Amino acid sequence: MKLSTILDRREPTLSFEVFPPKSDATRESIQQAAEEIAALHPDFMSITYGAGGGVGHYTLSLAEDIKEKYHLPVLAHLTCVSSTRETVAAQIDRMKTAGIENVMALRGDIPDDMRQENRDKWHYRHALDLIQELKEKGDFCIGAACYPEVHPESQNQKEDIRFLKEKADAGCSFFTTQMFFDNNLLYNFLYKIREAGITIPVIAGIMPITNGNQVERAIKLSGSHMPQRFKALVNTFGTNSEAMKQAGIAYATDQIIDLLANGIRAIHVYSMNKPDVAAAIQRNLSAIIPIQ
Repeated sequence: MKLSTILDRREPTLSFEVFPPKSDATRESIQQAAEEIAALHPDFMSITYGAGGGVGHYTLSLAEDIKEKYHLPVLAHLTCVSSTRETVAAQIDRMKTAGIENVMALRGDIPDDMRQENRDKWHYRHALDLIQELKEKGDFCIGAACYPEVHPESQNQKEDIRFLKEKADAGCSFFTTQMFFDNNLLYNFLYKIREAGITIPVIAGIMPITNGNQVERAIKLSGSHMPQRFKALVNTFGTNSEAMKQAGIAYATDQIIDLLANGIRAIHVYSMNKPDVAAAIQRNLSAIIPIQ
């Protein structure tokens, strides 16, 4: 099923993201974690592509397994910056053969060895290039990323929104946000993109911080603003693993409830391959977002 159909429903949706193994050594444990999350019957599952696009074959293998075993809609990530057009064409063909209808089109992280290269020689420079190719080569439901604050490489939010408009016009069916910890940032962002004529659905991406060590990495990845109430939570419970886990799940749940109460219908949880965290959030929302 295409995500555009799911997102058109009036009912709220809850989805989870997992990441594939980086090597065969971790494949079994990650496969098990992903299947435990799939067994929760979210509205869909998203499978990331890995830094630098190095584990794309694992992404599609995991997506195929979840789709076949649990009959769930899957969203396969595809990055392009370090790929050739031939590599991307092969990935697209494999997705079509497997019946994977939903693709998250991303530029991806630029590998260190590419940063000094002449970008004119790259096969893909932006996610927009990939979106256009996906639109030409298949009947995919295409998603892209957005930042409620500002993309780390953008000069300002106005530039960010202009690029988002280009992606929507090129055929994106939805955007998924980078993690954020202050809902007011999302509400302000949504107002601005609607004013700019962007009308496609926006899925709110929520990251439950269940370990104090995750905070620094989350800031580095997304540049996210940490509100004072979240900083206080980490300062108080960050050195107690069980307390931090409970507090992080509660904070994420509170964010989600506030989003739903303010009309945001699509919630995507960055589960970090933790079935217990995904299950706890789902339990906390059991009467608000019933399992379909």
